[in-house]
Amino acid sequence: MALFIDVHELTGATVEQVAAAHVRDVAIQGDYGVTYVKWWLNPAGGKIFCLCEAPNAHAAEEVHRAAHGLMPERIIEVDPDLAEGMLGGGTVATTGTALLPRSAVPDPGLRTIVFTDIVGSTELTQRLGDRAVLAIVELHDRVVRDALARTFGREVKHLGDGMMGVFVAAPDAVRCASAVHAALRAAAETVVEPVRVRVGAATGEPLERNGDFFGSTVQMASRLCAVAEPGQTLVSSSVVEACEGHRFRDVGERMLKGFPQPVRAHAVVDAT
Repeated sequence: MALFIDVHELTGATVEQVAAAHVRDVAIQGDYGVTYVKWWLNPAGGKIFCLCEAPNAHAAEEVHRAAHGLMPERIIEVDPDLAEGMLGGGTVATTGTALLPRSAVPDPGLRTIVFTDIVGSTELTQRLGDRAVLAIVELHDRVVRDALARTFGREVKHLGDGMMGVFVAAPDAVRCASAVHAALRAAAETVVEPVRVRVGAATGEPLERNGDFFGSTVQMASRLCAVAEPGQTLVSSSVVEACEGHRFRDVGERMLKGFPQPVRAHAVVDAT
């Protein structure tokens, strides 16, 4: 058995309509050895995402075909741990609807990906030695994990000199980034020298046009992190559009590795 996620492009679909289709899937899925776990509806994007366990993609599609005929535009296999890390955290209604954490509101499946990176980690190791840099990394990890916990984020993976996190709500991601910068400034006297990080963030759908699981969203967040100034958070336009009550400064278009066209970046304006 493997885990698959599919995407349907169906403008105008309602929660009630998708829930009814899911019920029909569940009624016959056993005949195909498939289990449809949950689904997400993004009305603004006209997208439906379904998560299922199946022996193969064809079996998952055949359930849809037999149950209601609403076929996905694409379907891909995803790593179970990665899927849970990216899309978990909420509950599932009896109709299969994925719900936002701490809420009965349907989850549209959008996620904001955040990367942190300790500025100059390689140079610090050469200049200060392994023990001193280990203390710096431990401070970074403690600060980031505390900020994630306080802003409803989830750690996806540790990157040695940085971390990748995911958020259901883009404003929480921005609050987390600002909290990390503030906490590191406050802890400056606890380590051999002040620690600064770069942060990058981007918002996107589970399956994107190239069929990757959060492919370009992850890449954009990582690339924005790489080009941010020390102590700065750079975010994509999609993050800005999803945030209200936060201040951003347009820093213009940036050429990011792996992106053929320039990407407009915005710096979070933190309170100092």
